[in-house]
Amino acid sequence: MPELKPRKTLFNPELKRRGIYLLPSLFTTAALFFGFFAIVQAIQGNFESAASALFIAMIMDGLDGRVARLTHTQSAFGAEYDSLSDMVCFGVAPALVVYEWTLLNMGRPGWIAAFIYCAGAALRLARFNTTLEVMDKRYFQGLPSPAAAALVVGFVWAMMSQAVPGTDVRWLAAFITVFAGLSMVSNVRFYSFKDINLKKSVPFVAVLVIVLIFALVSSPFTAEILFGLFCVYALSGYVRASFRLLRKPPGAAEKSSPPPDLP
Repeated sequence: MPELKPRKTLFNPELKRRGIYLLPSLFTTAALFFGFFAIVQAIQGNFESAASALFIAMIMDGLDGRVARLTHTQSAFGAEYDSLSDMVCFGVAPALVVYEWTLLNMGRPGWIAAFIYCAGAALRLARFNTTLEVMDKRYFQGLPSPAAAALVVGFVWAMMSQAVPGTDVRWLAAFITVFAGLSMVSNVRFYSFKDINLKKSVPFVAVLVIVLIFALVSSPFTAEILFGLFCVYALSGYVRASFRLLRKPPGAAEKSSPPPDLP
């Protein structure tokens, strides 16, 4: 009878212990915390606090990857942890915020719209993880989930800032939610900003633009400006795709199609 090898279990001393990198995981944990905090605030009816928390989670999510690359602490664990955090922060939390704010007043169409967004975020993250090695780093395939979340909760925050009741714009909220969900799983490409090298010199105008953005965000109309910026970004991919279709030569389709069979 062949000798059985001992199984590698949690209590087996032969099991090799693998550590995790603490610094990028701290930023991912912070993003996850603010995502969960947004869910709690939405359940309690504090939608402005929920929207603010998700925008902070977006900043934390943007920092964890950059910190990992700068400190050379990338790992498979960090990538998986980041994806799970993104699903909570930018998949479940925005759908719950907009649903609790106004979509619940629509009955079945409301929760279907919220589910379309949630499912779109899950599919987008799964596709991103499986095509990471072959995709063009300059562009995202489909609207990134943080931008989709900012579009949905930014609308909620902007309407509350203008004292607009959710019941008055529930159909518009449902449209934006479904649009964001479908955009995440579309094949439309969105600029990723990953080819920007912070170590290289930039024109002086770029510094003025950064100052202007900080001034606008710090204005009394922070919610409206953030929502407007992400609306422009969400539409930029479709505008770019439309220009590419218009610039396509008229005979391109005929050249790519196979010749007809001759008798």
